Amino acid sequence: MPVKTTIGLAGEVLHQLGQPASSLPAVSPRDLEQALEAAHDRLRTAPVRGFRFIAPPAPPVELVLADPDAAAWAVAVERTAGLATPQGISVCLRLLALVALLADAAWARAWLALGGGGVEIHPQLLRAAALVPLTDAGGFDETALRALLPHTQARGANT
Repeated sequence: MPVKTTIGLAGEVLHQLGQPASSLPAVSPRDLEQALEAAHDRLRTAPVRGFRFIAPPAPPVELVLADPDAAAWAVAVERTAGLATPQGISVCLRLLALVALLADAAWARAWLALGGGGVEIHPQLLRAAALVPLTDAGGFDETALRALLPHTQARGANT
């Protein structure tokens, strides 16, 4: 299914798909790693980005990335995976969902480690984030994500 992209008068970018976010494909963990690497080199400014998912008879679902960091990360994904296909949109939404998860869910921080290049995300969490189906709102169902993780945390502690 093609992605229709339009640019508004103020430079805002809207990516529109004729399917729900929950039907976007899984991606490879490497896709997420590349998106994260590109996001580290993010822009200082980026236009507001939005996504609209149209799947009648349900009402359209709209996501607006008004946060400057989120919009810049979307630009980074556009440079690596592209945002002209459902695959690229899936990489972008998974990156944003992973960042939100790490910021909001205390349990997820156990899957981070300080490495030589900064904070590293455990490969098992990246794999789960790449494979778990997205919700209709374009995020992760934490229960489904956690079901894809082993029962011990990244550094050997029990969950």
